[in-house]
Amino acid sequence: MRLSTKGRYAVTAMLDLALQGGEGPVTLADISVTQGISLSYLEQLFAALRHKQLVRGVRGPGGGYYLGRPANEISIADIICAVDEWVEFTRCSGRENCRGGQPCLTHQLWDQLSDEIFNFLSGITLANMVERGRVERAKARHEAMTAEAEEKRRAA
Repeated sequence: MRLSTKGRYAVTAMLDLALQGGEGPVTLADISVTQGISLSYLEQLFAALRHKQLVRGVRGPGGGYYLGRPANEISIADIICAVDEWVEFTRCSGRENCRGGQPCLTHQLWDQLSDEIFNFLSGITLANMVERGRVERAKARHEAMTAEAEEKRRAA
């Protein structure tokens, strides 16, 4: 499966926003720097995200963006669909006219795959991703401390 840059960047930016959002509004400039995404590209993505009410903006000095809903109510599929992006595996984009106006022999297979991916991504929220990130960071810290303790023990 190949997801385009638009969808990947939208999910990345929203995850960054979810991670930083408790500290006040987050500027697109901050997301641009931390994630290496161009500011003008983020502006386009956030216009679409704002339109779908996944983010809300605060203007003026100290302004920026907040999540439009709680992180546990925003699925990865919501984000991808908000930026008019979807992964469709059928040649006909689901219109069932793959071969001379008729579905091809494998249409149902690819259509089911598209549905499975949508269902999978619908079941993962930003809150899930934030928690996974915290667990991974905690695990990495634990492993680093364990390795450091082992190194000290060997040196003694």
